[in-house]
Amino acid sequence: MAIKTFVAALAALLPLSAAAFAQNERNPATPLIAFDPYFSVWSMADHLTDQNTRHWTGTEMPMRGYLRVDGNAYRWMGRSPGSVAAMEQKALHVTPTQTEYTFEGGGVRLQAIFLSPSLPNDLELLARPVTYLTWQISATDSKPHAVELYLGVDTRIAVDSPDQQVTWHRARVGGMDVLSAGSVEQRALARAGDNLRADWGYFHLAVPAETQAITSIGADSAAVFLKSGNLPQDDDLDQPRAADRSPQLAVEMKLQVPASQTVERHVGLAFTQPLAIEYLNRRLKPYWARDGKTPQAMLTQAMQEYAAVAKRSKDFDEKLTAKLLKDGGPVYARLATLAFRQTLAANGLAADLDGSPLQFPKENFSNGCIATVDVLYPSSPFFLYFNPALLEAQLKPVMEYAALSRWKFPFAPHDLGTYPLANGQVYGGGERTEDDQMPVEESGNMLLMIAAMGRAQGDWHFAKQYWPLLVKWAAYLKDKGLDPENQLSTDDFAGHLAHNANLSIKAIDALGAFAEMAKGVGDDRLAKEYAGLAAEMAKKWSDLAREGDHYKLAFDAANTWSQKYNLVWDDLLGLKLFPASVKNTELAFYKTKLNQYGLPLDSRRDYTKLDWELWTATLADDDVTFHTLVDPLGKWLDETPTRVPLTDWYDTKTGKQEGFQARSVVGGIFIKSLRQSGLGHR
Repeated sequence: MAIKTFVAALAALLPLSAAAFAQNERNPATPLIAFDPYFSVWSMADHLTDQNTRHWTGTEMPMRGYLRVDGNAYRWMGRSPGSVAAMEQKALHVTPTQTEYTFEGGGVRLQAIFLSPSLPNDLELLARPVTYLTWQISATDSKPHAVELYLGVDTRIAVDSPDQQVTWHRARVGGMDVLSAGSVEQRALARAGDNLRADWGYFHLAVPAETQAITSIGADSAAVFLKSGNLPQDDDLDQPRAADRSPQLAVEMKLQVPASQTVERHVGLAFTQPLAIEYLNRRLKPYWARDGKTPQAMLTQAMQEYAAVAKRSKDFDEKLTAKLLKDGGPVYARLATLAFRQTLAANGLAADLDGSPLQFPKENFSNGCIATVDVLYPSSPFFLYFNPALLEAQLKPVMEYAALSRWKFPFAPHDLGTYPLANGQVYGGGERTEDDQMPVEESGNMLLMIAAMGRAQGDWHFAKQYWPLLVKWAAYLKDKGLDPENQLSTDDFAGHLAHNANLSIKAIDALGAFAEMAKGVGDDRLAKEYAGLAAEMAKKWSDLAREGDHYKLAFDAANTWSQKYNLVWDDLLGLKLFPASVKNTELAFYKTKLNQYGLPLDSRRDYTKLDWELWTATLADDDVTFHTLVDPLGKWLDETPTRVPLTDWYDTKTGKQEGFQARSVVGGIFIKSLRQSGLGHR
């Protein structure tokens, strides 16, 4: 595709490492379908034929691809139950919205392109649960070829576990053949949890009429195709059956590939649910269905707009890729590209009762919490950069919940429940006690995010709407923020820590941010009071935290250190509470602590957090320091033995995952571009 030519040309103007980025063929995991926590399918191997495709949790959701060239069979996706030879994978190229594989075999080149058109500034398109799969086939030997192309999708893609009973059917929609499958029980919003897949909804394989394809929901469709180049004539009617014993939803296309021209075809892969989220006991529709739009209407529109959407996505990818390379170089661009779809796909986008958007992140492979404030915080740079309205859609449910009388604490909540049920906090003491809560953490997070959002949007309407809550949380940080008590921070896996120096920075910058908001809403008295308070606390912090050539992990802990990633807001918001010498002292010290795969989180262990590494590197005012801290992450991408969608918690010596995967927090990687462009850059 043109994007490859574009990136290759751009890479030629950059160091050799940029060319490596453009031709990279090895990711920890590669996104194929990335929509939300339920509709998410990945390749977790070097080659698309090395293993079956999987849900982000690692559970198999097989999609199988075969190609017959002049009667000879090849495999281009998935493992084969027989001995079908795999096509040679010549290239893998990932852009923000697309994943392109290139295969060769039998005298032809096959390019398989998965496009999830997740354009953050177009909510209508972003909310549409459709991924396009496009094939481009051309001859490599300057000879014409008779080609038969096969795609089969396992019904496990529509259920939580393979033993669940499923049904399937076909329909004519907008001139298309649509093959669909879903669970018998359709337990909508009946279960909450972490390591779960969908209990309700229907997968759809949409085949445009112009493809002149043959479709089948027949038993052994792959075996029949491999033997004869055809599909079973009859659909399987023996239903319901367990998902792992059900027929494939299959499509076959018979193509004549000329000696010197490319043949192109595409289909749509979609997953529709009538309900998306339960919020404060209100069952909300997906955003795409808020005005009563049916799956049929949505699929018809999506497939009719394919050409326009593909072009918009290509243009978006080219522009963003160039910006990422300019902002941070090839390793940064590669990290951000892999983080793009993952950040969005860890969220559910629903419509409030008035039709306004509400977005709910899921804390994947952590505890399954929904709308976790210290997940919103690290992912916020992504949304501040691309579309602050989406950050508002995430913060609004938290603020509405915190304003209820049932939330009795003077600090911000941690979460709203367990995905997809956002009916009230479940973490720590829940709504009952302060035990194992994160008072300074979450209050500081909310003040910083709301201030940054107001700056990005160019007005303070959100702060005005919830001003009493913000005043309450600022007062809490005024009393508790400088020298935090023994409590958890967002890095709760490290345990409780009193006198946490990095958490203190968060509180101080949050109070500075509150002063900015107070000025914005017209409360000059509070603005003056809190601006002075934040400046005074910052001076005290330096005295409490300083230890020779660096600053301590905790004020009372000698011979310790930690990443002071929260300092980045001092720059982003222009608060200037801490002198530049603080971050420069820390950055110089960090260079002495680097391991093979990155900078440890602090002096206690060798593990780190991917998001915080980028925040810490973004403190640097010079490119050399930034690259010194970030370049080891490129080596980690190439060599980590853990093959999962980006983990944000791993060991800097072994490269192995410690925990967490497929979380939206990797959106924090975009903080470098946010700093380069500034809040409200559009």
